[in-house]
Amino acid sequence: MSRSNAVDYSSSRALLDAPLTPLLIRKTLPVIGGMLAMMTFNLADAYFVSRLGTQPLAAVAFTFPVVFAVISTSVGMAIGTSAVIARLLGSGDSSLIARRATDAVLLSLIVGLLITLAGLPSVEALFTLLGADQALMPYIHQYMGVWYWGAALIMAPRVLNSILRAHGNTVMAGVGMAGAALLNIILDPLLIFGLGPIPAMGVSGAALATVISWGAVTLGLCFHPQLRRLIALKGLALSVLLDSWQKLGKIALPAAITSLFTPIAMALLTRIVASHGHDAVAAFGVGTRIDAIAQIVVLALSMTLSPVVSQNVGAGANERVRRAVFGCFAFVLVWQLLIWGLLQVLAPWITASYAETATVESVLRIFIWLVPLGLGAQGVIILSVSSLNAMHRPRKAMLLSLIRLFVLYVPLSWLGGKLVGIEGIFGGMLAANLIMGLVAWGYIRPVLRAGPRNDSPRVTQALKKTTSS
Repeated sequence: MSRSNAVDYSSSRALLDAPLTPLLIRKTLPVIGGMLAMMTFNLADAYFVSRLGTQPLAAVAFTFPVVFAVISTSVGMAIGTSAVIARLLGSGDSSLIARRATDAVLLSLIVGLLITLAGLPSVEALFTLLGADQALMPYIHQYMGVWYWGAALIMAPRVLNSILRAHGNTVMAGVGMAGAALLNIILDPLLIFGLGPIPAMGVSGAALATVISWGAVTLGLCFHPQLRRLIALKGLALSVLLDSWQKLGKIALPAAITSLFTPIAMALLTRIVASHGHDAVAAFGVGTRIDAIAQIVVLALSMTLSPVVSQNVGAGANERVRRAVFGCFAFVLVWQLLIWGLLQVLAPWITASYAETATVESVLRIFIWLVPLGLGAQGVIILSVSSLNAMHRPRKAMLLSLIRLFVLYVPLSWLGGKLVGIEGIFGGMLAANLIMGLVAWGYIRPVLRAGPRNDSPRVTQALKKTTSS
């Protein structure tokens, strides 16, 4: 019996058989917990590094685009892995699951190693290009000189978790993220400031805390019983490896590029807001953080919906896929409208707490009134992109994001700013989301009616031998 055949796939049947509403609630809650934990991870880093002074904090802030690019790459790989494995599970083709899972993990480790080898010698050139001056460069070297060594350990857990999510296990992903956040909070002050025999390492300590935290999660996942049965190096062959990477890459590469669209668009939008003064930028910064918190449920649901869609597409349960997707659309529209109402109630407290001047308070109040009103439509877009990736249509998903951000979101915000001022920018953001929500809804309907794409995988005779040996 092959190792893959020895794996018990019965637990993943819930994604095909269980009632959709309780299933999605049960699978989404752990992801919400994990995402909240990740927020504390980033806040802890910023808090402890800020105790070192303004320059170290600014230096670590400069590393964010590079760190985000690496994470976006790993997210794209995770999306591709989940979509491929979940479809195999749904179709009942269990002979390839262990092979695809193993090859995906190997790819994440290899890509991480390549990032380390390319990143270490290019720190000075890359961050000079990004605008860092020589006063910050020593701190950037200290941080990235450690962080780059852990690139593979930062990428691998996301791919390992995506394998579990494809099987319907979202609890472990949430536990892993919470564990990484907790360990990072413990290690940050110890490694940054030192204690007893532990020397003070400054910003290097912050990077080392991140690497150790994700390394611990990676090690823990490697001992997870389900993953231990799935990750199998036996029978590894170059032709099989390349076949797996090609199929993963068809989804992973467009998904990674799509993940990079958002920070690029936000950078452009910040530049547009900056033309209206520092107070406007300050209010916009607070507002975008409020938006991020307000969308946690939608983002977690998008991660849960993806394997449900993939498995059911693989099983040919097109009507169940349609009900899941449109049911989630209806939910996020109602949910985000309730969140908008809650934000209006909390607005006086929020503006008083975060606004240092009357102008910031005024601008922030306009933001809270206008922008969150479009989060329901934005949720439809996010779920559409997630579902299209799950249905192995990553180019359609990428096109949706491209149109939303660079055809509507940024241009309408710029135009609104020119015509009306800061209210016009926020109005343009709202209009873009409302228009694109309708477009996304109409865009995905014919895809769901058409059913799954016939991807007929090109499995070689060598692969058949390795999975049956």
